[in-house]
Amino acid sequence: MSKETITGLAKRLGISKASVSYALNGQPGVSELTRRRVLDLAEELDWYPSSSARALSRSRAGAVGMVLSADPLLIGTEPHYMAMLAGIETALAEGDMALMLRMVDKGPVQEQSTYERWAGERKVDGVLIFDHLHDDPRPTLLDRLGLPFVLHSAPASAAPASYSGTTTDHAVDAATIVDHLHDRGHRRIAHVSGPHRFVHEEERIRGVRERAARHGLEVVQVETDYALTSGHDAVVTLLRAPEAPVTAMVFGNDLMAMGGLLALRELGLRCPDDVAMVSWDDSLHCRLASPAVTALSRNPGMQGRVAAELLLALLDTGTIQTKPMPHGELVLRSSTATG
Repeated sequence: MSKETITGLAKRLGISKASVSYALNGQPGVSELTRRRVLDLAEELDWYPSSSARALSRSRAGAVGMVLSADPLLIGTEPHYMAMLAGIETALAEGDMALMLRMVDKGPVQEQSTYERWAGERKVDGVLIFDHLHDDPRPTLLDRLGLPFVLHSAPASAAPASYSGTTTDHAVDAATIVDHLHDRGHRRIAHVSGPHRFVHEEERIRGVRERAARHGLEVVQVETDYALTSGHDAVVTLLRAPEAPVTAMVFGNDLMAMGGLLALRELGLRCPDDVAMVSWDDSLHCRLASPAVTALSRNPGMQGRVAAELLLALLDTGTIQTKPMPHGELVLRSSTATG
């Protein structure tokens, strides 16, 4: 049987096509009684308006865009991003919006071309952007393309006033981790971070160094790319170095922490007896590892939801807002236990 049309619904109910359209799209112009009659009939017929028709009636695409510049295989195994995506989807579903996700691993040129194509084809109404870069070209590009956007997790010390976003005080989170290791008696620690081109990583590095200096701790810095193998290789390199060994390691995410545990086993060492470990991201990996890994709980699901809600508000009202994210809470587990 052919799919019913708005014209057909209008004939069944004895009202105008405009009234049916207003009722289906939640727009003013019809009484609540008429709206209820339209929605009840649509439900009875298992009928939904086509997405293209709704987009035309609203002058919107009905979708939000998101580009993640990383190896898709890495993103697929990264619990932090998966939890954040779940939070984003929750908010968008409530706003009756879809998420258009692209994962690119060929750098900023591919990401830029994706935005240009989306804007040219009117595929999305707005964009969520992550991993703020130094001299980040994306805000200027998106402004030129006329795509509203929200920047997630910009440093609290450099929160922009010209566009919407969430902010994180990375210095506070760094202090939480370093204070814990100092209290456990560690005096030489390693910080295995993600790429330094990300502003949030530079803020974390600065926070760790400054807090460590207050306690008289020495910090060995290692730059990696968040992959499990990178955490593994960093640990092997650190523990085979001729310098005095570190007694604790801070990893930029949970996958690298898991790689670090694997390296310790290969080297015949134990955590925390030989080396203590902390992850900047908490996840099921950290809870189920042996030993379980002390980690910073930052609630990525909630953060993703807030970022999406900011974008929906920007699309609806044009209001620019900045919302600070709560400080991370350190979940203490066996990987930093003493005594």
